[in-house]
Amino acid sequence: MTERQPHGSARPGGRTARTRAAVLAAAFDELDAHGFGALTMDGLAQRSGVHVSTIRRRWRTVEGVIGDMLAQQGTTIPIPGTGDFRQDLHALAEAIAGFYASPRNRNLIEGIVAAAAHDPLVGPLVRDVFAARVQHVTQLVHRAIDRGELPPDTDATDVIAALGAPFYYRLLITRQPIDDRLTHAAAEAAYHAARAGTFSRPSPR
Repeated sequence: MTERQPHGSARPGGRTARTRAAVLAAAFDELDAHGFGALTMDGLAQRSGVHVSTIRRRWRTVEGVIGDMLAQQGTTIPIPGTGDFRQDLHALAEAIAGFYASPRNRNLIEGIVAAAAHDPLVGPLVRDVFAARVQHVTQLVHRAIDRGELPPDTDATDVIAALGAPFYYRLLITRQPIDDRLTHAAAEAAYHAARAGTFSRPSPR
């Protein structure tokens, strides 16, 4: 049995790659202009120049297109390496804030969450991509453990999740701007909690 490929996946290069690039670029532009709620197959076809039947055959739904956008995006926020855990957290928080200062990126995260709620194939993709990104960034926590700045049993994933949670609450729930106060508070809260051992793994019984 062959493994089912993700939405929009195909061999790189050639017409397939050009079609994918055109449709994903059109989806970004549509999100910029109208948001996820107005995203339609016909709108994507008109903006991309790709026939709507081709888009339907390759991605099935607009949610499938959004999921493919997420898969394409990759790791866009670099890992700070200041040599100081507190400064690293502040640098990471500022990078997250800067990323979501762009309306295009705010619209993308809103579209991703909406797509995951409507398409059962997009949900696992969203979880896997974000889990991979979190694991990538946990390097800064592991470095801090190695330097003796944090308890050795600190759960690095929990630290990064605690740092990121206030941003997504602001983006998706209260839908307010991300400001300097939030950015500073998120970094400081994660730092002090980690230093205090809040994210230490429970001892096995």
